[in-house]
Amino acid sequence: MLMPKRTKYRKQQRGRMKGTAAKGAAIAFGEYALKTLEAGKISSRQIESARIAITRKVRRGGKLWIRIFPDYPETKKPAETRMGKGKGNPDSWVARIKPGKILFEISGIDGDLAKEALKSASHKLPVKTKVVSIHS
Repeated sequence: MLMPKRTKYRKQQRGRMKGTAAKGAAIAFGEYALKTLEAGKISSRQIESARIAITRKVRRGGKLWIRIFPDYPETKKPAETRMGKGKGNPDSWVARIKPGKILFEISGIDGDLAKEALKSASHKLPVKTKVVSIHS
């Protein structure tokens, strides 16, 4: 599972997710990419699940880039705990995603297989996505 090696603070405030992605909105490494259409949070487990789905489709061919990293701690209070008494402990790590962000890039394989692999990865993610290429 992906997670930061260390952070300055254990817990973060939630904040707001407004606007579109300023950084990471263009294809930088591969030929085909998976781009988000809405804002949301993607957990480290979902990122790993999507990565496995892509690698199973391409079968040791091509090169894959993961353009997101889960660096935001999600906190959770224990089950059957009364309200109050402060914020819960960090439970998992998520990547906060804005619309237009590139999630995965792939190159070195033919276009149909790349689109199929990225489409199968999109089914593992909680946000709407589309497959884009440098050719279009």
